[in-house]
Amino acid sequence: MLLKSMTIENVDRDDLAAILALNNSHAQELSWLEPERLAELVGKACHARRIGNGEAFLLVFDQDADYDSPNFLWFRQRYPRFMYVDRIVVAASARGKGHARRLYDDLFSRAKAEGHDVVVCEVNSDPPNPASDAFHTALGFCEVGSAAIHDGKKSVRYYARTL
Repeated sequence: MLLKSMTIENVDRDDLAAILALNNSHAQELSWLEPERLAELVGKACHARRIGNGEAFLLVFDQDADYDSPNFLWFRQRYPRFMYVDRIVVAASARGKGHARRLYDDLFSRAKAEGHDVVVCEVNSDPPNPASDAFHTALGFCEVGSAAIHDGKKSVRYYARTL
């Protein structure tokens, strides 16, 4: 059973309820989603992966995605080709097991195989998310910009990692 929970698998419809619960338990960092919006995002993602049943998940879009996120659009205006990490989250009960690093390593391998040379993401600066800043820096991400979004209610730092 432990081996299955550690396997990285594609997200499918049967996973959406657990992923929604995990996402919405971290809505301050990620943004709240309704079930229909999550299903839409997973359907548009180029890379949607999970570990276990609600232990961790990663949702990624490439530069060609039909996606209206202001953060995604910021990268689209500046990078001709990229893979954008829209959200990654690990359940509190699963932290310290290396899930986030493994999900990123899985993404980096796929991005390289598909000819991408950069993976991008954003991290909240207001409200602050110092753990995510430290994690992304340790993975080799560098800050490439910042913005105030949602009518100034939130501020973010933009990160990129060259592959």
